[in-house]
Amino acid sequence: MNIFVGNLPFSATESDLRNLFAEYGEIESVAVITDRETGRSRGFGFVELAPDARAQDAIRDLDGSDMGGRAIKVNEARPRS
Repeated sequence: MNIFVGNLPFSATESDLRNLFAEYGEIESVAVITDRETGRSRGFGFVELAPDARAQDAIRDLDGSDMGGRAIKVNEARPRS
């Protein structure tokens, strides 16, 4: 399942996201989205968990939790339209 993580502190790294989601199962990929021109984080990213991972638990437990002084938003990623 692909999970959207929003309202990230601009200092958040892919390693930070990997550590945050590690207890919920195998992580297939992590991406912090950056601005093409500046290379600076845009404040959101995606975590893809393996099919047998506890993705719904991760969403429930981590939505609204604090990361670097910000309440992060965690929910199932919607496909691009």
